[in-house]
Amino acid sequence: MRIGIIGTRGIPNYYGGFEQFAEYLSEILVGKGHNVSVYNSHYHPYQQKEWKGVKIIHKYDPEEKIGTTGQFLYDLNCILDTRRRHFDIILQLGYTSSSVWGGFLPSKAKVVTNMDGLEWKRTKYSKLVQKFLLYAEKLGVKHSDYLVSDSIGIQKYLKNKYNVESTFIPYGSHNVKFFSKKVLEKFSLDAFNFSLLIARLEPENSIEVILDGVEEADDTAPFLVIGNYDTKYGRYLKKKFSHCNKIRFIGGLYDIDKLNSLRFYAKVYFHGHTVGGTNPSLLEAMGSKALICANDNVFNRSVLGDDALYFQTVKDVKDIVELEDVIERSFFVENNFKKIEEQYSWERIVAQYEDLFLNVLS
Repeated sequence: MRIGIIGTRGIPNYYGGFEQFAEYLSEILVGKGHNVSVYNSHYHPYQQKEWKGVKIIHKYDPEEKIGTTGQFLYDLNCILDTRRRHFDIILQLGYTSSSVWGGFLPSKAKVVTNMDGLEWKRTKYSKLVQKFLLYAEKLGVKHSDYLVSDSIGIQKYLKNKYNVESTFIPYGSHNVKFFSKKVLEKFSLDAFNFSLLIARLEPENSIEVILDGVEEADDTAPFLVIGNYDTKYGRYLKKKFSHCNKIRFIGGLYDIDKLNSLRFYAKVYFHGHTVGGTNPSLLEAMGSKALICANDNVFNRSVLGDDALYFQTVKDVKDIVELEDVIERSFFVENNFKKIEEQYSWERIVAQYEDLFLNVLS
């Protein structure tokens, strides 16, 4: 198959979840004998025309000069280029800044769109932006031949709102085999005597609820907040909890080995995401053998099932932080570790996409 992937800043991954996904997907598909092209921003750090057998197509991206509007122009440039490439499949990752140009997608290619999460629900956006994102979501559905949902919650949402079917294929991850205690020394931590969260510091990730519960808890163990706090909301949180010595704002940490080790050696790993599909950081925590306490919602429940602790309120967090031990810990951890191997391995996820593409073409 000739497959074109649009909707990311490019590969290899220097940015985030969809870029990491495009990297794994394209590399494995090429290994299976397919012809895969990934669109890259013209200023992407990787400037070669090929990466591990994947063709790289650089297109002009003015985002650095004009901000968010540049994303729309970059997506337009990519979509216009697809019209001359004779792709069998165009995989569109997300719809936020591309669906407004959906009418320009080539009619001879089959367009498969991963609908990502419920972007219009993100509270960081103004009401006007949320309204636009809901409109963009509608266009994404309209201009796609087939839809992919990376969680059961998104699949049900698309069915209920637009009466359309979508194929459920979750995000992928790896199981981690080795953990190092050196990172504990760096932060002056003792194994299983600290807790943490790793997330973008945004309201929909339950950061404030979690930290309010940590502050109220009768427990002095350190609590690490890993995520860039140099934002309006991040600075608000840092100021609000500045008097609470056990809460430590670490800032951004992007070394995956260090993150995996911190998750493994934590007493509890808090996952507060409330908007989106199968969250990559949640799968990473499962593959790191972390004891997970997640926000109680359909997205997290569909992945973790009964193999986690859950919270909704400040009191829930307080009670969990104060727990001396969780009897089910090893049971939860091993079940989630097994899920990564059996349900969420990258090889399995890519095989599902390959099957979908073949079915689409047949």
